[in-house]
Amino acid sequence: MKAVQISGPRHLEIIDVEKPVLSEKNNILVRMTAAGICGSDVSIYQGTNAIVTYPRIIGHEMVGVVEEVGADVMRLKVGDRVIVNQVSSCGHCYPCTHNRGNVCDDLKVRGVHIDGGFREFIAVPEADCYILPDSLSDQDAVMIEPTTIAIQACTRANLCAEDMLLICGSGALGSTMLKIAHTICDHIIVADFSDAKLAEARKRGAKYTINVGTEDFYAKVLEYTHGRGTTVSIDCASRKNSLMMLLQATGSAGRVILLGLTKASMEINPFLITAKELDVRGSRLQNHMFGKAIEMIEEGTLDLTNSVSHTFPLTKAQEAFDFIDSHDPSIRKIVLTFDF
Repeated sequence: MKAVQISGPRHLEIIDVEKPVLSEKNNILVRMTAAGICGSDVSIYQGTNAIVTYPRIIGHEMVGVVEEVGADVMRLKVGDRVIVNQVSSCGHCYPCTHNRGNVCDDLKVRGVHIDGGFREFIAVPEADCYILPDSLSDQDAVMIEPTTIAIQACTRANLCAEDMLLICGSGALGSTMLKIAHTICDHIIVADFSDAKLAEARKRGAKYTINVGTEDFYAKVLEYTHGRGTTVSIDCASRKNSLMMLLQATGSAGRVILLGLTKASMEINPFLITAKELDVRGSRLQNHMFGKAIEMIEEGTLDLTNSVSHTFPLTKAQEAFDFIDSHDPSIRKIVLTFDF
């Protein structure tokens, strides 16, 4: 079967690998139908991802159809459309026993530490498969995984209706964060360098926007928060100075949420954390949030239709990554398909 492997920075290959066979643990064989290209896939390809091991079959936004089931499978059947959890955890370490399997001491992320879904078939445990709503196409369904990242971050922030939220960055992650946050609170500020992205953010529920390249960021935050600063700030940009910006922008007793995995050093002022007694929290991957995302879709509070801007067959993955490198403004979400 065909697979996309990154053997080193900017070295993408279409390779032939053996079709997986079922085992006691990996008792579901999924025939892939759609796989989204995420920012972390791009960072693996570009060589800037801090945690990947090479060579690696990448891809963690994985949608497909159950092809085969093991003898002990109870819930799924052949033909079920599913999305696959990217997180594999041990179940018995300290984080796992405290319901924090997304930061397991022996964490394995499909497409990062172990091979992922940019291949025709993948074998996984039944527990890692979630049945898709009939209302959602396979291609749009890849957006469930990045949506779980946003749900996780909002959960880590204890975001509630009364909060004044700042989202720093309005790219793919920031846009998804806005979509989830807007189901919880209304007072949302989005900051970015792009006027076009900020205009789109206003259409999608941002009450205020700040162009950090042309406006006084801190003055605007104070203006939009009645002079006190935000109650929650989420960093979806992970720029060198973004953490410091959020520490300054967040008011006393607020929460600052970080999602980036960069190892680059950042300069901060610890006094801002202590003096305002800020909670600075990391948010990584997601912790059993697929069910929540699917529930929101079925309830009608989350719409992921028409999320995909471009598709490429798996065998033209290099063209897809080259297109991403072009920074074409029409790009929203690119999905690899398996109808080659």
